Amino acid sequence: QVQLVESGGGLVQAGESLRLSCAASGSIFRINVMGWYRQAPGKERELVAAITSGAGTNYADSVKGRFTISRDNAKNTVYLQMSSLKPEDTAVYYCNLRSASWSGYDYWGQGTQVTVSS
Repeated sequence: QVQLVESGGGLVQAGESLRLSCAASGSIFRINVMGWYRQAPGKERELVAAITSGAGTNYADSVKGRFTISRDNAKNTVYLQMSSLKPEDTAVYYCNLRSASWSGYDYWGQGTQVTVSS
């Protein structure tokens, strides 16, 4: 089993920054993908950013240039640095850990609220 614990959410004003962290523990596959998703009220969950264990990254168009995903493989931790936040970034942000080759290895954190006021 895998446990994901997120931290760093909160309430900020537009233009400010936040950093999210997600620490994984348990049976961690060495080759994996860690990512951040978000879900706003009334909307579907969407990918924000993902990073492979080899440091390859992928971003949603809406956050490119503003958000940066990174990871510390030694700590099994993924980070999301969010800058120039906008009210439309308001959502519950979820951490995800999955295998790139096995669909049965797919875990989610409990979510952390990010609220951006205008």
